[in-house]
Amino acid sequence: MCGRIAQYRGIHDFVAVLSMPGALVNTVGDQPLDRYNVAPTTMAALLHQAEDGPHADLIRWGWRPHWAKDRASPVNARVEKVAHGPFFRAIWPHRAICPIDGWFEWVDEGEPKKQPYFIRRKDGAPCLCAAIGQLPDADEVHSEHDGFVIITADARGGMVDIHDRRPVVLAPELAREWLDPAAPKERAELMLMHQCEPSEAFEWFKVDRAVGNSRNQGAHLIKRMEP
Repeated sequence: MCGRIAQYRGIHDFVAVLSMPGALVNTVGDQPLDRYNVAPTTMAALLHQAEDGPHADLIRWGWRPHWAKDRASPVNARVEKVAHGPFFRAIWPHRAICPIDGWFEWVDEGEPKKQPYFIRRKDGAPCLCAAIGQLPDADEVHSEHDGFVIITADARGGMVDIHDRRPVVLAPELAREWLDPAAPKERAELMLMHQCEPSEAFEWFKVDRAVGNSRNQGAHLIKRMEP
């Protein structure tokens, strides 16, 4: 997963798919997000549970522990290591969902510049990506240390031709369970390893190379290129 996502629906559209119980504490706003080209280290909409119920917040995409000052903040975490490696140990218990409309990958097709592809669900539903992070709680203000990472797994099927990694996308009922603080850590790891949505649930197609510049925005960036 190269690290570029799209979040253009409104947060309530994402929450409706999740059917999250309880009143939403929403600091994102009610209007469509209209972000077709979200880059790492920028703010992205994130759903998580706090003591006072479900939250929708804008959180920095990327996180690193305080002791890893000699490296850039990763934006993704490999499912094979996230639950047991030391790097993400502090935030492994803090689960979240990054709801996206799709993500981008770049493929070397022999041209001077790599060809971008947009990947989304075939059924048009949002992609509910498993994430973990350092997140604000009910009685806390946002901190400069807040951040999150999207968990990734090996790509399978035809998606391997686009990239060897993909975000772990969960079905709505599993996403709700992932967000539940009462769900045991062992159960959370099982969901990541064995119950993510299959590659057959997605479609991918070429899009304009303008998406390579993160300053570019607009629906034209996810428009399918004609052959």
